[in-house]
Amino acid sequence: MVNTGPNDGNDSARTMHIRFGRGNTDRVEETLAALDRDETPEPYFERVYRDEDDLHRVTRPKNLELLRTLASARPESIRETARLVERDVRHVHRNLTELADLGLVEFETNGRSKRPRVWYDEIAVELELTTDDDAETSETVEA
Repeated sequence: MVNTGPNDGNDSARTMHIRFGRGNTDRVEETLAALDRDETPEPYFERVYRDEDDLHRVTRPKNLELLRTLASARPESIRETARLVERDVRHVHRNLTELADLGLVEFETNGRSKRPRVWYDEIAVELELTTDDDAETSETVEA
């Protein structure tokens, strides 16, 4: 789990779950069952990427640095974000746009300025190395 910043005094961190390949169907079923029982399920937010390059873009050190900065410092603009990470504003703008395309950053427009923001405090990356199909087709052979 990558902790991207404080949670503003909230006892439970707001976590974005990132998964590769397929979503957490068990979690969806639990949520639907809770709703059927007229319960309010705990919020669960998930992004599913099917392209390994997308997952790589999320976990790139420069992008993680930006996500941490947005969560902790809450900068008012792209220019301020660039100043905080001590990088060229054009590079920061490109990386933030990439993160927005991946659904991890939102922009609030204020006149000519764009404020990048994240609503979560943590990212949990879940990467399965095998699939259910692999388990069904693989055999253990003892000699």
